Amino acid sequence: GRAGAMERWTGRVALVTGASVGIGAAVARALVQHGMKVVGCARSKLAAECQSAGYPGTLIPYKCDLSNEEEILSMFSAIKTLHQGVDVCINNAGLARPEPLLSGKTEGWRTMIDVNVMAVSICTREAYQSMKERNIDDGHIININSMNGHSVVPQSVVHFYSATKYAVTALTEGLRQELREAKTHIRATCISPGLVETGFAFKLHDNDPGRAAATYESIRCLKAEDMANAVIYVLSAPPHVQIADIQMRPTEQIS
Repeated sequence: GRAGAMERWTGRVALVTGASVGIGAAVARALVQHGMKVVGCARSKLAAECQSAGYPGTLIPYKCDLSNEEEILSMFSAIKTLHQGVDVCINNAGLARPEPLLSGKTEGWRTMIDVNVMAVSICTREAYQSMKERNIDDGHIININSMNGHSVVPQSVVHFYSATKYAVTALTEGLRQELREAKTHIRATCISPGLVETGFAFKLHDNDPGRAAATYESIRCLKAEDMANAVIYVLSAPPHVQIADIQMRPTEQIS
């Protein structure tokens, strides 16, 4: 079953970006439960939690500003020094700023590009180079995408965000093609959720917490744990199976 299929990842290294909260924290926890060494931009509280629960893996929190390439590169070099390298890279960090196309602030757009597109691309490249130099042929790169990466909803505050997630859709497929060209068995996957109950909406509507709360109260949303289960499903697929994309929504979600 699923647990047996996860056994090959025991003791191996996963990088999870945005691991301190929400989906990232749930994914990091699940991987530690399956015996992986997880490096995450995480609060140390999470590390202690994983240890005290007696999980077989370990969580190594690492402070890193993903909008700064130098910090990303020094994180990868620290991982190389301390843990040889990365076998699984989960690009989870992402954010939305409420900046419409007709009136939005440039800095909000740029922040979304830096984190949602550039950091994903830089981490992907560095993870692949790490695998290549150690002849790791069964690694996995998972991008946390969004249903907004597949359709544009009539909500001006998420239009630019949606564009960055369309980029993630294209980047994940381009990555798959390049990994094939390189004749590796490293796999590329994205997971595209609809509404997940995290702090995401509170960051988006940071000037209107009521609106953020209402986002999650209108329907029964996906939970961060549902996303973690999807990651485990992707990682436990047999070597000849590459899941391209998991599109998942709350059952009650309309759009």
